[in-house]
Amino acid sequence: MGLTNVQMYEVVEVGPERIIGEVIRIEGDRSVIQVYENTTGLRPGWPIYPTGGPLSLELGPGLIGQIFDGIQRPLDKIHRLKGVYIERGEKVDVFDAEVQWHFTPTVGNGEHVKGGQVLGIVPETDLVEHRVMVPPGLSGEIADIADEGNYTATDVIARIETAGGTAEVAMIQKWPVRKPRPYDERLRPDRPLMTGQRIIDTFFPLAKGGTAAIPGGFGTGKTMTQHSLAKWCDADIIVYIGCGERGNEMTDVLVEFPKLVDPRSGRSLMERTILVANTSNMPVAAREVSIYTGITLAEYYRDMGYDVAVMADSTSRWAEALRELSARLEEMPVEEGFPAHLPANLASFYERGGRVRTLCGKEGSISIVGSVSPMGGDFSEPVTQHTKRFIRCFWALDTDLANARHYPAINWLTSYSEYADEIAEWWRVHEPQWGGMRHEALEIMQKEDKLQQIVKLVGPDVLPDSQRLVLFIAELMKDAFLQQNAFDENDMYCAPEKQMGILRCILWLWHRGGAVIAGGAPLRAVRDLPCVQAILRAKTAIRDEDTEALKKLLATVDSELAQLEGGKR
Repeated sequence: MGLTNVQMYEVVEVGPERIIGEVIRIEGDRSVIQVYENTTGLRPGWPIYPTGGPLSLELGPGLIGQIFDGIQRPLDKIHRLKGVYIERGEKVDVFDAEVQWHFTPTVGNGEHVKGGQVLGIVPETDLVEHRVMVPPGLSGEIADIADEGNYTATDVIARIETAGGTAEVAMIQKWPVRKPRPYDERLRPDRPLMTGQRIIDTFFPLAKGGTAAIPGGFGTGKTMTQHSLAKWCDADIIVYIGCGERGNEMTDVLVEFPKLVDPRSGRSLMERTILVANTSNMPVAAREVSIYTGITLAEYYRDMGYDVAVMADSTSRWAEALRELSARLEEMPVEEGFPAHLPANLASFYERGGRVRTLCGKEGSISIVGSVSPMGGDFSEPVTQHTKRFIRCFWALDTDLANARHYPAINWLTSYSEYADEIAEWWRVHEPQWGGMRHEALEIMQKEDKLQQIVKLVGPDVLPDSQRLVLFIAELMKDAFLQQNAFDENDMYCAPEKQMGILRCILWLWHRGGAVIAGGAPLRAVRDLPCVQAILRAKTAIRDEDTEALKKLLATVDSELAQLEGGKR
């Protein structure tokens, strides 16, 4: 009662412990506040302190490698300073006041600058060059720029003369989490995000700046797949959001990520990664906002011209937080109790991805991969169905494949990608046959699915050898191409050249093998060729850079089939 000077989504502090909350409804002088922390013990009559602004992040050098909770409290620092538990109302500075960064200016006094323009660079890690930018909406003439040297994140490094006076700019800037950061132009997503996962890169590719969903039931490998994407994809920056996941899964991420080695640089993966940890035992209000925290961090580095990959695990837990908050507000529920604004909220999140030309003239992108955890693996539930409206890449995880230890358990019949046509030009430059081979391989897998319906009824023996060849090639495709070993040094990541080399060998066996069988040879003769075992071993036996070994394997396949064909003439 009595809160007449607050606005929607303004951050307030509640009670003597100054617990952080956010205004989510205003009715006259009565406001509804969602508190980001435990509310046990709050009493009527305790004071409320408005802060005058919405929930905003502090953005500057030093974010890379950090672990935040849903409202950007640095968990590592809290652990060092305060202990294991986060006390209510805990407030710790995101940036250390004593840490200095080496700043090198890229503009001079008297130059006209505008929002998003780079003022100077800071080596944030060995892998990331931090570009200190003019805050969006600010423009004018440089009155004073700091000389090259060491400064703290809060030191003023530039003074800009604007129409309204002189504005002081530090390395840190603040930005509201629910407001998308501006850019100059949206670009077509025509470059693939290479992940090293064969079924993704070849069958269902994701473009840089694209959006994808990984739906699957319990134990199908959503988190494992996102871990692999975070480690191996060719994005410059990784933002991993653990939204409402179980504590043990988030612990695995926090423990494993610092130990992972970036395959491109040989250094720790954390030198280009930011983690947002908001587990299921944390308040639902903080879970709801953690998604926006992660995407705002991603936009900040996108504006510098980097390609950023956001892993959101999982959007279902986020939707459940929306449902719980909606119920507390007594809003009218719709499907399965979810609020009517669930589709709008999902759209506002995924629409913040994309490939853009930034305000400073560079190209940057945000690729979003959100996992969905439908109850019982039911893809017809609301979160999965609404998510499909706003994403263009759908990697459906299959429980039967997961139980059969087929990794990644992505179902090749129910998954799809709408980026294949847009990135086809990139593939034509690097591998002209990619489109044709991809289409033919998918066609084989679809034929196999239809034949399996017959096999279930009458068995495989009644099929002619030409149809049994389809079943054989499809099994070879599953074992030699679609399935990967996340623990094998040569198979945990597969370069595009190796992907095409293996697929080319399988399809050549399909073409020549069909001709041999049409000439009178039995299927058994094709199946028993030594090259079949060589194809099965190729993914683990051949290194990515050994293109000669792949050429020799193709020549071996051709030679053995030619001998078999010649023996039948």
